[in-house]
Amino acid sequence: QSQLVESGGGLVQPGGSLRLSCAASGFTLDTYAIGWFRQAPGKEREGVSCISRSGGSTDYANSVKGRFTISRDNAKNTVYLQMNSLKPEDTAVYYCAAQYVCFGYQVYWGQGTQVTVSS
Repeated sequence: QSQLVESGGGLVQPGGSLRLSCAASGFTLDTYAIGWFRQAPGKEREGVSCISRSGGSTDYANSVKGRFTISRDNAKNTVYLQMNSLKPEDTAVYYCAAQYVCFGYQVYWGQGTQVTVSS
């Protein structure tokens, strides 16, 4: 069974950091670009970041640029999202998705991990 599993979410104070992981099972992650998305209560899901299959190209939403870093370790079949200088407005459920290309059709979705930024 092909699936993505996110981990690493939690409660953090403003200004703190978290690292999210997106691990693939049942398929080879380097076949896909991987995107991170988030959805806050009452808001639409938005794209946060994306990394190409090789890792040579990355993209970020303006709201997280300079604070978040996406990376991948294809040998470990895992993609990471390092989140620094977290703000309360970053609070959301974060999802990863496998895509043939960034901003393309999402083939697989993870179940999500909650990130809460609060003092």
